[in-house]
Amino acid sequence: MKKIVNLLGLVACLLWVSCETKKEVREKPVKFLVTSPLRQDTIILKEYVCQIHAINHIEMRALEKGYLQDIFVDEGKFVQKGQLMFQILPILYKAEYQKALAEANYVDIEYQNTKILADSNVISPVQLALAKAKLEKAKAELELMQVRLGFTQIRAPFSGYMNRFYVRSGSLLNEGDLLTTLSDISSLWVYFNVPEAEYLDYKKSTRSDSTLKVRLKMANHKMYEHEGIVKTIEADFNNKTGNIAFRATFPNPDALLRHGETGNIVMTVPLKQALLIPQKATFEVLDQKYVYVLDKDNRLRSRRIKIEAELPDLYVVQSGLSEQDKILLEGLRLVRENDQIKYDYLAPKKAITSLRLHAE
Repeated sequence: MKKIVNLLGLVACLLWVSCETKKEVREKPVKFLVTSPLRQDTIILKEYVCQIHAINHIEMRALEKGYLQDIFVDEGKFVQKGQLMFQILPILYKAEYQKALAEANYVDIEYQNTKILADSNVISPVQLALAKAKLEKAKAELELMQVRLGFTQIRAPFSGYMNRFYVRSGSLLNEGDLLTTLSDISSLWVYFNVPEAEYLDYKKSTRSDSTLKVRLKMANHKMYEHEGIVKTIEADFNNKTGNIAFRATFPNPDALLRHGETGNIVMTVPLKQALLIPQKATFEVLDQKYVYVLDKDNRLRSRRIKIEAELPDLYVVQSGLSEQDKILLEGLRLVRENDQIKYDYLAPKKAITSLRLHAE
């Protein structure tokens, strides 16, 4: 019995010591790290989804009806301006041309005879004029047949790359049938849409004679090696999206990019006296960004902020904070609203330079 009493006393002592130890740990003062927003000039990169177009991209269509006799090119190949691409069976058009040629020669002989008679005053000048008109008509019909015969040979109107064939040799073609498409990709037109507010900022911050240079992030997330220049802004905004289209021109000397590709235009935008905070100082509630701001009594107050742009490890704050505010930098999950804390203050520049990546 005595042993049991001693054992119970020992357990009670251990429990008391454990509780006191936990109390000491709980009451041990914890210091949090606090900093302030930093105001400085910086550069942000804005990305816009874009579509890549050849500077010249056309559909090659049959100009006359007939059977496709020959194809002299292949899909995906480069063709030179004037190179013969397709031949439509020309037998019928050759026959019509020969008929028109014979008719023109016959009428020409008639005209020469009529002219001799008119010079000898055998017939009136009116009859000579009628013979001349008949000759001009025959010559015009001959030229028309020659043009139609030429339409049976389809040649490249400019140098470029062939697309796929939509017909094969022996196909019966009607006038206007699509044969293929041809793209001149020596340079590229890249279209991207800019919101109205950003368009206004751009127009205010640039001179009319200045050029805007942009970069292209390709579909493989790598940067295209050549810079582009924004040369054209469309006249009208899209009322449904609130955007306006910009067009940048990129050189394509190695024919790396093709018509119809997509990517992202990367535009460098300078920001004067931007307000920067570390991303890790923020938390999110219902898709809204918040920070803990320290009041005069060292109590934490959550405050919603509006983000203007995102940098590596940093946010550019549009509204909600000032340079004089003190914000909680670390330990956001260890505190709650209205908690009174003790802290160490870290200068804004040191707080930013201590991050893994730095603002530009």
